[in-house]
Amino acid sequence: EVVTFALFFHNFSTFLCKKGLYLEDLYVKQACRGRGYGKQMLVALARLAVERDCGRFEWSVLDWNTNAIKLYEGMGATVMPEWRICRVTGEALTELSAQA
Repeated sequence: EVVTFALFFHNFSTFLCKKGLYLEDLYVKQACRGRGYGKQMLVALARLAVERDCGRFEWSVLDWNTNAIKLYEGMGATVMPEWRICRVTGEALTELSAQA
């Protein structure tokens, strides 16, 4: 039975001049949470990043998700408060695409 999945891809850091691994989504079935599956997935992806000579392994977390933040920090991740995600969707995206 599949209980977890991770969607990830390579990106590139101009600061490091190396590719990176970006985790877009990590999901664990509700009934299976708290058993360490998420941590196992993060460890497996970190191994993959090292095997592929990536300069970094990154993902985003919502600021209200304190349980996840504690887990990530406990695993050695740095939550970078100075960075903010910029997003354009819907009508704003259409309007931006139409600018000269």
